[in-house]
Amino acid sequence: MNHRPIANTISSQTDLERADRRNHWHGFTQMSTYESMLIDSAEGSWLIADDGRRFLDGVSSLWCNLHGHRHPRIDAAIRDQLDRVAHVTNIGMGCTTTARLASGLAAIAPADLNHVFFSSDGASAVEVAIKMAFQHWHQSGSPSGKAKTRYLTLGSAYHGDTVGTVSLGDIPLFHDLFEPLLFKPLRGPLPDSYRLPAGVSSGNACDYYAEQFESLFNKHHATLAALVIEPLVQGAAGLVMHPPGLLTRLRELCERFDLLLIADEIATGFGRTGLMFACEHESVAPDILCLGKGLTGGYLPMAATIASTRVFESFLVPTEASSGRENSPQSANRQFFHGHTYSGNPLAAAASLASLDLLQEEHFFPLLGKKINQLAAELRPLQQHPHVGDVRQLGMMIGIELVEDKTTRRAFASSARMGRRVCDESTRRGVWVRPLGDVVVLMPPLSITTEEITILTSTVASAIEATFDSL
Repeated sequence: MNHRPIANTISSQTDLERADRRNHWHGFTQMSTYESMLIDSAEGSWLIADDGRRFLDGVSSLWCNLHGHRHPRIDAAIRDQLDRVAHVTNIGMGCTTTARLASGLAAIAPADLNHVFFSSDGASAVEVAIKMAFQHWHQSGSPSGKAKTRYLTLGSAYHGDTVGTVSLGDIPLFHDLFEPLLFKPLRGPLPDSYRLPAGVSSGNACDYYAEQFESLFNKHHATLAALVIEPLVQGAAGLVMHPPGLLTRLRELCERFDLLLIADEIATGFGRTGLMFACEHESVAPDILCLGKGLTGGYLPMAATIASTRVFESFLVPTEASSGRENSPQSANRQFFHGHTYSGNPLAAAASLASLDLLQEEHFFPLLGKKINQLAAELRPLQQHPHVGDVRQLGMMIGIELVEDKTTRRAFASSARMGRRVCDESTRRGVWVRPLGDVVVLMPPLSITTEEITILTSTVASAIEATFDSL
């Protein structure tokens, strides 16, 4: 038998591409038409393919890379941790590095969000949150005496791809197939600032949507455990921006009707919106905060669900060490029934600590603000294009919506795949971006330079021009 190492079994470029298409099953990808694109290395904001082509990483490797690829301080932190320990379980023990990270996250999270539960990805973080809210109400009870077991979510919501988080979701292409597997949440409106209902203007949109939510709270609050929301911007829905002030109104409603507020900041956390967390734009503190993607700076899989003291304490039973009853059945039944093998992994924790240190440097957010302004200024001319309906931006999150008719905001037929065409043209020109339907998403690393911002904006603009000129 040939014992050649597995890493050496592929010897040609053709074999590599075949393996990428045949053996590697890619997510959200039609494998019958997938054309292999293999990245061999990266540096800063640039991805380098195995054939030497360079692509500006215009979507931060699916919205997670913050400080660029191969950042020396994050690289060094992982190497240092590797010399000590790569992994220990967090069930019944902990790790010094992970304890430091938990303390650091508690220090920067809003209000009294002090209790950090680690998992491996954003969907898992939200799954943890909905189970945490369910068990919280089971153990603490509700004023009405009714079981609080349901969730209120937004129209066009997306919170991940586990069965629980798909249940919260409302994007037909992703979720309808799995309907027989799912529980049914209470569905609120999609608070879209661009496609407003008839008779609603930007001036009264916040009141309009808040009143719709208040009606739902009035009717159903006795059985609702939590409102689950992406604060300010719904990513997978097409970077839909909420009316300013709505998050504040929803926080007030949760307090008035005694619901937990779960904020899914998987995409918006860690500076992506221009502040550390999107909730900070309206000085809102959720009861449970879900984080992922940028937590490790885009290096390793790790997510976190951070709970308030109120939620955490509902899981505690006073120990009676003197009588040896710490492990009584009552105590066991109040522990949180959830866990992950790699929860709190020390290598990922080391990367996260290094990333947080970079985010908290004195110059970081002032410099980020200048980049945000540059992006806005350079993209402004696109608003004049006859098929660009909207250019919306929150910090370093930008959605360019393509429409067939700008006046009526009529969308293209899905079969036209205009967003896909523009992104393919941009990639041919050396800038890697991805669409959400006909919304071209730009979400570069926060470390992108001013020169690279101009490359990004000018290339995408020229790709839009070339795509429509070719029709």
